[in-house]
Amino acid sequence: MRLSDFDVLSFDCYGTLIDWESGILSAALPLMSRARDPNLLLEAFGRHESRLEAANPQLPYSEILVKVYGAIAEEWGLETSEEERHEFGASVGNWPAFPDSAAALAYLKRHYALAILSNVDRESFIGSNARLGVDFDFVFTAQDIGSYKPDPRNFEYLVSKLEKQGYSKGRILHVAESLFHDHGPANKIGLASAWIHRRHAAGGFGATAPPVIMPSYNFRFTSMAEMAQAHREESN
Repeated sequence: MRLSDFDVLSFDCYGTLIDWESGILSAALPLMSRARDPNLLLEAFGRHESRLEAANPQLPYSEILVKVYGAIAEEWGLETSEEERHEFGASVGNWPAFPDSAAALAYLKRHYALAILSNVDRESFIGSNARLGVDFDFVFTAQDIGSYKPDPRNFEYLVSKLEKQGYSKGRILHVAESLFHDHGPANKIGLASAWIHRRHAAGGFGATAPPVIMPSYNFRFTSMAEMAQAHREESN
């Protein structure tokens, strides 16, 4: 299998293109000051986020984040204000892009149609899109779909929408960091995937819930820059 076998790259955004762990830690400074170990906060985030998304598929992501912040504070026996929780919920647009994301996307845009399949809401994505500096051909959010990844419904929605635009499932490559949110459900519907293993040096799963079963993937890169370079080398 080669990268040039595909016509569309569908991307998870947060953790893959946007450095959500840095964004989470910065936005949760009131909690971070009491956590001591940032990994404890990230792991608590991953635990509560996946649970609350599954329980509240109708809520936009900004409201999920409000609940996540409150749940972490409750777990740690901390008092938080409503303002503090809502500031965290509104922070997504301020989360930084990984340094290599914009340049890699600009390169890949010359060779593929680009899609987003994200658990975020539309309003929150606007700020992130500006940081990525590319016009995506398709943007599919949990708010559009009515469910959160890893629900297979999100991937079925992606494939259905792209097939209506003339792209067959076999020509779509899903690009993501999260084994839990993305690669597992991509396996279930037979969608090829590329793992952007951003946490390769840190180990563990950070702000992402661990997969129940280790999924497979067709490509593995440690950054978007590495993926773009692999395409260049393949094309030469």
